[in-house]
Order: sequence, then C-alpha cells, then structure tokens
Amino acid sequence: MDNEIQLISDGDGLAVIGNPTDVDRFLASEGLSSKDLGLQRLKSVAGTGAAVAQAGSEIAANSGRWVKLSGKSAKLVKKYGLRESSKTGLSTGVVKGNKGQIRGFIEVVKAPRSLLTNPALLAGAAGIMAQVAMQQAMVEITDYLAAIDEKVGDVLRAQKDTALARMIGVGFVIEETMTIREKRGRVDEIMWSKVQTAPTTIAETQAYALRQLDALAEKMERKTEIGDLATTAKEGESIVREWLAVLARCFQLQDAIAVLELDRVLDASPEELDGHRLGLKAARQDRLEHISRSTERLVARMNAAADSANAQVLLHPTASPAVVQSSNHVATGVYDFHGRLGIESGRQSSEARRWVDAAAEVRDEALEAGAKGVDAAISFGNETLDWAGKALEAGAEGVDAAISLGNETLDWAGKALEAGAEGVDAAISLGNETLDWASSVTGKLSSGIAERARRLLGDDEERDEES
Repeated sequence: MDNEIQLISDGDGLAVIGNPTDVDRFLASEGLSSKDLGLQRLKSVAGTGAAVAQAGSEIAANSGRWVKLSGKSAKLVKKYGLRESSKTGLSTGVVKGNKGQIRGFIEVVKAPRSLLTNPALLAGAAGIMAQVAMQQAMVEITDYLAAIDEKVGDVLRAQKDTALARMIGVGFVIEETMTIREKRGRVDEIMWSKVQTAPTTIAETQAYALRQLDALAEKMERKTEIGDLATTAKEGESIVREWLAVLARCFQLQDAIAVLELDRVLDASPEELDGHRLGLKAARQDRLEHISRSTERLVARMNAAADSANAQVLLHPTASPAVVQSSNHVATGVYDFHGRLGIESGRQSSEARRWVDAAAEVRDEALEAGAKGVDAAISFGNETLDWAGKALEAGAEGVDAAISLGNETLDWAGKALEAGAEGVDAAISLGNETLDWASSVTGKLSSGIAERARRLLGDDEERDEES
C-alpha cells in the first residue's frame, strides 16, 4: 500500500504531515530534527458538516512535525519540487512511497486531500507553522542573552529611562499571557485585552535603543585623535552589548505578541488568518531590516576607526591596537546578534597591525633605499679618493678641491638621510672618513709645502754664504 507524506513550506519552516510512523521514517531518512506542529488545534477551523468531520478525523489520525529551514532542510523544497502559490506564499506537495519506505519523488495532487485542498485548513496549518517558527526564534534569543552573560532584567533595571521601564512591565504581562495560553491552548478576548497595547511600548523602546547605537556611531565618527578613539571604542564595547540585549528583548516580545495575535485571529476570525499571517511576516521583516541598517552603520564606523588606527600604529603602538581590538569586539557582538535574529550579513574583522610588523615594513623600505645610498656614497667616496690623489700632486689647489668634494659628500650624505637609516649611517660615516682623509691630506700637503719652503730657504741661505 502506498504511503503519503504531505509537505508544506512557508519559507521559514517545513511541515511534514502524515501517518506518525511514515513521518518519523521520512525525517530519519533525511537526517532532520523536528518539533511537534500541534495539528490538533486545526479542529477549531474545520467548521461543520460531513466533509469537515472527515477532515477532523484525518487530522486526528495524522502527525505533524515542523523543521526549521536551513541548509539541509531547504534543499528538500527543491529536491521534491514543491509548488509555490503566489497567493499564500506557501509551497506544497506530496511525497509518495510504498512498502513502508519513502522513495522521495513528488506526485501532483489529483484526489482531494484535506490539508492541501481545504483553504481554511491550509491557512490554519500555515498559521501554526508561523507560530512555531517565532517560538523557536524566541528560544534562540533567550540562549543569546544567556550566551553574552547578560541577564536582560539586570540590564534594563540599570537604565532609568521611562521607555525601558514601561517595557519591563509589558514584558511581565506578555510572559504571563503566554503561560496561560500554554495551559488553555487558545487566546480569548480577556487574555488579548491585557496585551493589545503592548506593541506600541515595545516599538518605542526599540526606537530608543537604536538611537543609542546611532549616537555611538556618530561619536566614533567625530573622534580623530587615536587616544580619543581608543577611549570611545572601549566604552562602546559595554554600551553596544547592553543595547543589543535590549533590542533582542524587544524582538523576543514582538514575536510573542505575534504568536498571541495569530491565536486570537485563529479563534475569532479564521477566514482572516492567512492575510494576517502574511502581514505579520512582512512587518517582522521590516523590523529586521531597520535593525540591520542601524547596526551595520555602527560596525562600519568601528571598522573605519580600526583602519585609521592601523594606519597610525607606529606613532601609537599601544592605543592603535586597543582601538582595533574594541572595534572587533563590537563587530563580533553585532554579527552574533544578527545570527540569532536571522539577519544575513557579511562578517569581517580588522586584525590589529602589530607595531613590530609596521616597523619591520618601514625598516625593509629603508634598507632597500639605504642600500642605494650606501653604494652611491661609496662611489662618491672613491671618486673623492681619486681627486684627493690628484690633489697631492697639484698642491694647495688640490687641497681646496678635496675639501670641497668632501663637503659635497657630506651634503649628499644629508640627502641619503631621506633614503633610509642604514644608508644614512653609511653615507655619513663615509663622508666623515672622506673629510678626515681630506683634512689629513691637507695637513700632509701643508707640511710638504712648509718643508719645501724651508728647503728652498736653506738653499738660498747656503748660496748667500758661498757668495
């Protein structure tokens, strides 16, 4: 006998519906973990009549599991060729197999099937899927707040702003209503009246938190001195962590409100469920984009500060790496936050440019340029030696030429100063040696001239005496 598994995807999750044994076998064959979908709640939207009774019987006999769409599960939508409806935004299909095994091929639905052909039931199933997805997101945000070692209550209580204080109170009411919902399985008018004004308060707090992050980004942009950047960036680490915690809590409460809304619509106006679900999905995406723009702007400012610090690492060997480190901490925190909320973003960090690396780079450039200076200085020195040798033969005029050339060598050594440290030392040393040598030549020439003069004078005196 053939076995059928009904698949429904809303872009965030995948519902697998069918005989409990077949559902479990299918999920195991695909290596997927899942959560209970809670199909029993669809009985409230089945309506009345014989057809509805049959649908209710099928719901009772079937099992529904929910799988979060990720890399592996998302491929199933393509693998089994689910057909998407532009009206509902849902992709549906049936996987059919025999002998208790799911063979993994799709069959176009021809015979009536309650979930895929009954608009009310399909809308109800999609609404429940949206609720499960948001509850899963709420759990992940709770894990995120625990992972950053920040109890959101402590963070919020440390703030004295009225908007945050109101959100704390709203959070208590929402959590209480969610607890009652779990016990009753529905949201009635009384329960809804407790939380229906909560979205305004949460939105105010979210806007306030985003303004605080924008203010930090603008402050970073105004700082130009490395010392000021280092101080502001360090302070920003804790500031950003706290306001991200506030934003995460806002998003968590907004998802909780959406879950309660869908329950209320499912209970009061099931025919409007599909439209309400799509509206909530669009509003949620708008919030994510708003948060993404603000936090990405902050990361861009922090990266710009890190780039500026890296460029000045030689002048500020302590402050510059501190700026980069703080910037990376902020960026890491933001992208971790993005991941928990399902925001796709590119991630990059600015590796601190160590002072020794920067110094080595400058040193290598200096050595390369300095080597040329050394060669040129040696060449000049050799030319000076040749000229000095000629000066010995020429006499006093040669002395002046040697001294002049030695001075030129010193001038050239000054130019070599710009070429690199080792070239400078070599050029100056050689120039000094040349000058010393020229001075020595001068002394020898002077002594030689004096001695020659004495000999000439002695010869003249001897001739006078002979005369």
